[in-house]
Amino acid sequence: MKKAVIFGGSGFLGSYVADELTRRGYRVVIADMQPSKYLQESQEFIEVNILDTSSVESVVEDASYVYNFVAIANLDDAIHKPIDTMSINVMGNMNILEACRNNRTVERFVYASSAYALSEDGSFYGISKRSSEKIIEEYYKRYGLKYTIIRYGSIYGERESHNNYIYNLVTQAVTTGRLEYKGDGEDIREYIHAADSAKLSVDILESEEFENEHIILTGIEKLKRIELLTMINEIMGNRLEIINTDREHFGHYKITPYAFHPTVAKKLVANPFMDLGQGLLEVIRTVSEDES
Repeated sequence: MKKAVIFGGSGFLGSYVADELTRRGYRVVIADMQPSKYLQESQEFIEVNILDTSSVESVVEDASYVYNFVAIANLDDAIHKPIDTMSINVMGNMNILEACRNNRTVERFVYASSAYALSEDGSFYGISKRSSEKIIEEYYKRYGLKYTIIRYGSIYGERESHNNYIYNLVTQAVTTGRLEYKGDGEDIREYIHAADSAKLSVDILESEEFENEHIILTGIEKLKRIELLTMINEIMGNRLEIINTDREHFGHYKITPYAFHPTVAKKLVANPFMDLGQGLLEVIRTVSEDES
């Protein structure tokens, strides 16, 4: 059994990837600050702070694959905590890279980046992701550490997280009977279920095609925010009140986060994939059961 270490494996997307790796027969080690709520019996949890180089070195030992999902990922948090953002997102990632470099067994380092890595709207978060991408590329050039950089888009699922926008939206709908939004509701996203993202995040290990590549993982269904709210309302019997709390608010981007940059990424699409309507049903069912 090949050992796969997931830094940030207790988090939202990391926990889905951990489960997918387990399903495919990998020996999964979750390295995080606290245990996963979804930790399986066959999965090992090790408490690790990625700013502690010795503990990072220890957990990477004998690993074949290493994922890094650890980050200050909320844009508003990153704006107000620039030093913490750079420390965790850049220096923490470098600690993991250095451990992988020193451990000759690592076949691939997989980095959870973001569409904001190539955006002018990502503030310190986007800068930290862009910087980490360039550092990862340099580690390959200088030391031969193979990598795959995955730029994740708008991910949702049934597991609770402050970054899981749809889950939090549904929780608000179930508990208050309201759906609140800011802006004109015309901003477009391509939502992808976390389980589909996890499958693709493991697929990339099983092909040399994705070595030293940048991959984009988003959904294939473009949806305006107001359409998402309307869909949730219809699924819940049109009994919700849809309320605009700030018409003048402008979100992080309208249609695309990308600004021109010479680094090109391939888009990887799940086939088959979780239909958004079915995915919303599962989120609503989970939230309703949790709240009852």
